Amino acid sequence: MRRTVVRMLLVLSAIFLIFGTATFLIAKDHFLRPGPLQTSMTIIIERGGGVGKIAAYLKDAGVIENAVLFRLGVRYEGLASKLKAGEYVFPAHASMRSVAAIIASGKTVKRRLTIAEGLLAVQIKKIVLAVPGLTGEVPESYWQDGTLLPETYFYSYGDSRLSVIKRMQEQLKKVLSRTWAQRSTSVQLKSPEEALILASIIEKETGKASERAHISGVFHNRLRRRMPLQSDPTVVYGVTNGKRVLNRPLTKADLRTPSPYNTYLNNGLPPAPIANAGLAAIRAAVMPITTTDLYFVADGKGGHAFARTHREHNRNVAKWRKIQRKVRDRK
Repeated sequence: MRRTVVRMLLVLSAIFLIFGTATFLIAKDHFLRPGPLQTSMTIIIERGGGVGKIAAYLKDAGVIENAVLFRLGVRYEGLASKLKAGEYVFPAHASMRSVAAIIASGKTVKRRLTIAEGLLAVQIKKIVLAVPGLTGEVPESYWQDGTLLPETYFYSYGDSRLSVIKRMQEQLKKVLSRTWAQRSTSVQLKSPEEALILASIIEKETGKASERAHISGVFHNRLRRRMPLQSDPTVVYGVTNGKRVLNRPLTKADLRTPSPYNTYLNNGLPPAPIANAGLAAIRAAVMPITTTDLYFVADGKGGHAFARTHREHNRNVAKWRKIQRKVRDRK
């Protein structure tokens, strides 16, 4: 009798062992086999979700077929505590093991944010606040003209807006320090801060890369001679206080209105940057070309006509006004 019981227990143990082994092998095969995704898919794993919640979400999204097997497999692989929130791309037919490894790696999707050169801080603020995937607020003190470097920045879903703005500030400090160290010996600037002010004026005066150093040369000549810069964009900044875009032409009254930024009435540079200048404009500010020109005006072709004398400049102005009249007459 006792032998019979022992035999039965051995048989049952063998059956359970075989069944358990078979179950494990089948489960492992399912964990490793290609998944149901027909094409790659981007999924956002939110913060605060445990393995069970993540598994259910992936199942509902069609990334995996079995949430229970995913949960068990993740724990077996020792990845349960390593799963990280974020935005991930899962390739077509990714296995459950591959999906788990991707989430555990923390290699999230990098989103792109491009800030154009010459924008006001209020314009950059509007862009950053509208960017999908960024979180949190930015203190008002961070939105200052001349403190942010226009460039392309990469961020991950869930990053804070403040962290992106701080990167813009740090990049500007690095660029300004490096560029100031390479400045021409002829520059009429006393500090990196003055270089940034001049760069912002150059940035607003022209969008043509080939003109930046030439315009810089004109401004340096005027600074050297203690002539007013007579830059329209500085007057615009004074009129709007840098809080908005001026959607109208400057008037003679604007040019006569006293303001720290009115470079028709004041000699030298304005007290602060009038926009957020890019790297090219900063380089132009400290590396002007050598020129005898003292004037420039729009040429009607997207660039400027430069002049050495006031008489020559007046001729260029007359040509520009003629072009303006023709444009008005067509309307």
